[in-house]
Amino acid sequence: MGSDKSIPPEIKKMNFEAALKELEEIVRTLEGGECDLDHAIAAYSRGALLKRHCEDKLKDAKSRIDKVMIDGNGNKSIAPFEGK
Repeated sequence: MGSDKSIPPEIKKMNFEAALKELEEIVRTLEGGECDLDHAIAAYSRGALLKRHCEDKLKDAKSRIDKVMIDGNGNKSIAPFEGK
């Protein structure tokens, strides 16, 4: 999965949904401005790791998706997914 070497094990074992939920909670906390500076810095650092983990999970999923194509004669072929 590429750049996950610096991601802590407790984040690596999280599934996409759990990591995204925690990231959303961190964003809400930071946007609310109700935490002290030390907590904000720690939350931002963890949020950056969660974001990278989510991106890695999405890249992995994208690489596994194949697009099924059917030609005019009904013949099927498979091509790699070419999303944005």
